[in-house]
Amino acid sequence: MLDSGAVTKLARRDRRTAAIISVLRRDGLWPPAVPSVVVVESIAGRPGRDANTNRLLKTCDLITELPEKTARRAALLRFLAKRGSAVDALVIAFAEPAGRVLTGDPEDLRALAERADQVLVETI
Repeated sequence: MLDSGAVTKLARRDRRTAAIISVLRRDGLWPPAVPSVVVVESIAGRPGRDANTNRLLKTCDLITELPEKTARRAALLRFLAKRGSAVDALVIAFAEPAGRVLTGDPEDLRALAERADQVLVETI
């Protein structure tokens, strides 16, 4: 599962990013899932500026449905953690149970994951 920070980092076209993606593939973590709400935080709505991000998103498994149960779970996680955005909470809720979330900014996600069912947050 990717949050917007991970999407932004993995959309870069450089050797470090290529190496990270190679390791994710090797470890069976590719393609990653990305909730569609993450797209809101990942793009600017300008085709030229968003080109690399859009290329990356095409390689991901986009989760386009938000079940009410997942939305309610995200709301509870956010309440319990007393921090994090709604999108961050949804990323964690989608990763339950026993999922892995990749991020560029782990602070809020880790606070949410501490209250989740075995969700691991890793910084890339």
